[in-house]
Amino acid sequence: MSAAVYPSLKGKLVVVTGGGSGIGAGFTEAFARQGAQVVFLDVAVEDSEALAASLSGLSPAPAFKRCDLIDIAALQACFAEIASQYGDVDVLINNAANDDRHSLTEVTPAYWDDRVAVNLRHLYFAAQAVAPRMRERGAGVIINLGSISWHLGLPDLSLYETAKAGIEGMTRALARELGVDGVRVVCIVPGNVQTPRQMKWYTPEGEAEIVAAQCLKGRLQPADVAALGLFLASDDARLITGHEYFVDAGWR
Repeated sequence: MSAAVYPSLKGKLVVVTGGGSGIGAGFTEAFARQGAQVVFLDVAVEDSEALAASLSGLSPAPAFKRCDLIDIAALQACFAEIASQYGDVDVLINNAANDDRHSLTEVTPAYWDDRVAVNLRHLYFAAQAVAPRMRERGAGVIINLGSISWHLGLPDLSLYETAKAGIEGMTRALARELGVDGVRVVCIVPGNVQTPRQMKWYTPEGEAEIVAAQCLKGRLQPADVAALGLFLASDDARLITGHEYFVDAGWR
């Protein structure tokens, strides 16, 4: 299957959080193959270095930076380093998250704070880090990754779903605040994407149930999510902002 090429993405500086594996790796590769300069952030060093090596033949090749997004000071320092090394960020992909399972009775205040930090807080502060120069230049795109989980009310994910619901609210608020200066903010809501991490949670029978509930019967791949991200980041989507867009094969 041939993929679309977006000339407006060539040469853009794209930052992908959690870009070393799973859906994030799909974004890293997709934007790099468009000729964008991709810098991806992750704490998973082994996976990230392997991805960088596999894409090292591209020009420009994606660059990996280790960054613990829970540490806001470290996040801010990382974005400052990117700016000094590469220039202004054109596209931010706020992807990093963790969907560990949990029940209501297990949640402590400390775990609450940790899950919010992992799944929601860093998206806001990453946007805060890139927004000033985007506003000054009158252009830029922030793509936040939501989740179908809270739309479906899936079990054992109450904190994750709370954070992901918040991301959609944050997207609309920031789109309004930044839109006056030409900055676009959108949200992609993936369905169940076949990644190594997701395969930890689902049996073949469970996967079959998901596919049966979808209108389209294929298994979603990271590239399917990234394909929508390419369009939304491109100039072809110049008047698209403030909304969420599903890639779920019609599951919801």
